[in-house]
Amino acid sequence: MTKFAEMLRVDQAGEFGATRIYAGQLAVMGNRAPHSAEIAAMAEQEAGHREKFDALIARRGVRPTALQPVWSAAGFALGAATALIGPEAAMACTAAIETEIDRHYTEQLDELGDKDPELAAMIREFRDDEREHRDAALAAGAEKAPAYPVLFHAIRLGCRAAIALSRRI
Repeated sequence: MTKFAEMLRVDQAGEFGATRIYAGQLAVMGNRAPHSAEIAAMAEQEAGHREKFDALIARRGVRPTALQPVWSAAGFALGAATALIGPEAAMACTAAIETEIDRHYTEQLDELGDKDPELAAMIREFRDDEREHRDAALAAGAEKAPAYPVLFHAIRLGCRAAIALSRRI
């Protein structure tokens, strides 16, 4: 398997996980909580990212991660749990995930250089969207969540673990 196939598998898994996190948050908060409209808009954008990665995976014959059922359940549970804590915790989850994904996508872009322009363009576009999500979450009060530093760093650590596992499995 090429390094680019590995990148594609990890990124598709991440976008899938993001859709599940937002699904969990919206299942708890519905459309009546603060920031529900923002979360729904971010969820829609993540679904678009996933669709594009799904298409590229299919076209390039890359195997998706075998951990997708795990990421489905874990993502939904993380989203629901943070929403149950409150709207700020849901935003803290977004801030943490998108901070880590910004770092991850930036590393991938450095590694790709000009070797795979199609993949690099997608990653660059999606990274910019993820940065907007992070900034929106911070503006919506993510840092006001209970135990924000602990929550933020724990979620980032989980995200790093998911990336590492999805590379191989």
